[in-house]
Amino acid sequence: MSTRFTTAERAWHAWAEPVGPETGSPEQIHAYESSVWPDSPYFRLLAWHPASLEARTALDRAIFLARPGLGRGERELAATVASRVNGCELCASVHSRFTVTFTKRGDEVRRLLEEGVETDLDERWRVIVDASAALTASPPRFGAHHVRALLDAGLTRSDVQDVVEAAAFFAWANRLMLSLGEPAEPGEDDADALANQRAADASASASA
Repeated sequence: MSTRFTTAERAWHAWAEPVGPETGSPEQIHAYESSVWPDSPYFRLLAWHPASLEARTALDRAIFLARPGLGRGERELAATVASRVNGCELCASVHSRFTVTFTKRGDEVRRLLEEGVETDLDERWRVIVDASAALTASPPRFGAHHVRALLDAGLTRSDVQDVVEAAAFFAWANRLMLSLGEPAEPGEDDADALANQRAADASASASA
């Protein structure tokens, strides 16, 4: 059983110095303060290039929050699968908690984390997981048969687009995070970043 992938909180430590209030330009500070987690060392590190961080923040919110379509829980499932395949412990923990919050399917999510993407699932989740994993693979294995399977399982074409966007976004985002730092057990120095995670979890619970 894996102990790396869990719904428990994880920290992340950057290998380069993130932007801070004393080191950043007004544009850089605004970029991380308006990001998903303003106290995260990851988003503060990305703020060295503020335009890129602002584009990432807008895309993240557009894919997961800004429009109707596939339920939030199954978008988060796609992100969890991408993170599990890529080996991104922090993103797997964050998005698996969101998946549980919105779907109430904690047993299946924990099994996915512990056993991997081949774990036993019902038909609908099976095809979402398969499509997300195939899209995340390097090189990608996603093909027309995944689209047909998603449609046959009752997803609409718009739902399929949501699965693809959520998985593809985190297939990329995981790899960027993994190239800039490493996961860690949370410690005292991670209090502010963990507070951001807890605020996001509380907001998700309130809207579920």
